[in-house]
Amino acid sequence: MSSDIDTNAAPSGNGCRACDEQDGFWVHLRRCASCGNIGCCDTSPGQHATAHFRETGHRLVQSFEPGEDWYWDYADEAMFEGPELAEPTSHPADQPSPGPRGRVPLNWRELIHT
Repeated sequence: MSSDIDTNAAPSGNGCRACDEQDGFWVHLRRCASCGNIGCCDTSPGQHATAHFRETGHRLVQSFEPGEDWYWDYADEAMFEGPELAEPTSHPADQPSPGPRGRVPLNWRELIHT
């Protein structure tokens, strides 16, 4: 499993790239431990982090939320402890969740997966 983690891979940005391309929004963010792709969580309408796993086989993600350092393994469906990844390890603290600021609809709670 440690061979699936690249501690030098920089995050792809401060938010979910796929949501940005679709003018969508996310609830929380996940960072691919293999390539640094930032995707949205499974509560988010797009579920882009899981889609990235399905498309690439990159099975390990780390939370990209401030103050969180847990990992998730999509293949084993389990949390685990892993190494510290390259900075930054979260989106900016002033970036809201859900986000991004200005694109979260007022009825966002009705649009998420629970």
